[in-house]
Amino acid sequence: MSLRLPPVPFHHRSAAQSTTAAKPQISSSSRSFLKFSVRNCSSGTDTHTSRKLVMKVKEKLEKDYYSLPTGKNGRDDEELILWFLKDRTFSVDEAISKLTKAIKWRQDFRVSEITEESVRKVAATGKSYLHDSLDVNGRPVLIVDPSKHIPEMFKQAEDERLCVFLLEKALSRLPEGKEEILGIFDLRGFSLKNSDLKFLTFLFDVLYYYYPRRLGQVLFVEAPFVFQPIWQLAKPLVKSYASLVRFCSADDVRKEYFTESTLPESFRH
Repeated sequence: MSLRLPPVPFHHRSAAQSTTAAKPQISSSSRSFLKFSVRNCSSGTDTHTSRKLVMKVKEKLEKDYYSLPTGKNGRDDEELILWFLKDRTFSVDEAISKLTKAIKWRQDFRVSEITEESVRKVAATGKSYLHDSLDVNGRPVLIVDPSKHIPEMFKQAEDERLCVFLLEKALSRLPEGKEEILGIFDLRGFSLKNSDLKFLTFLFDVLYYYYPRRLGQVLFVEAPFVFQPIWQLAKPLVKSYASLVRFCSADDVRKEYFTESTLPESFRH
């Protein structure tokens, strides 16, 4: 049993500034690296060191995993490489291991081929969508309404594609300098017929392995009593993401996460 939450997976943006007085020639690949900021103060890894590690990973991928695709979200995508280095606390071997699996998964899942038209039928249920506005912290917002999810209505593969489509769309809307999205599960009206533990596990696996550290917080809004045992079953399966979950009221959502002009329509009543 579990909820089906459509995803959301992975586009990163940031801005990087040079900290040295020298002005070396900058290659096209270097320019793409400088489009995002490293922000590694907490890890103790400065921009110069990060750059060296990114190039080390890139070279090893070219040598040992040359069959993997190149380009955006490929083995030579420096922004993607940096993100996985940050996720693995700048361990080159661990980053390579996780990154190669992620690139292969994107290839096998055919992420680049998922279009709005291909998920239109499932999206029409309204069970999950990307909110038009950002929250007060500048994060794209994915809203899931589990009461509109009937597990038998669609094949799980269709729900999974919608999930990944929404994750990709949310990450493509990250403002400059922002790295995370907000997930809201509106559990008002939820009942056992809506539970889908298998899909919930898929969702958090995708986030953990292929879109690491992209989910900043998850709100479980007005969770009914019947949801509690489902969550207890799901907690061990969602790994570290369980710590990001907050059970809250609809009023909390209105007061703490949005302004009057950005509040989602479903929370206006």
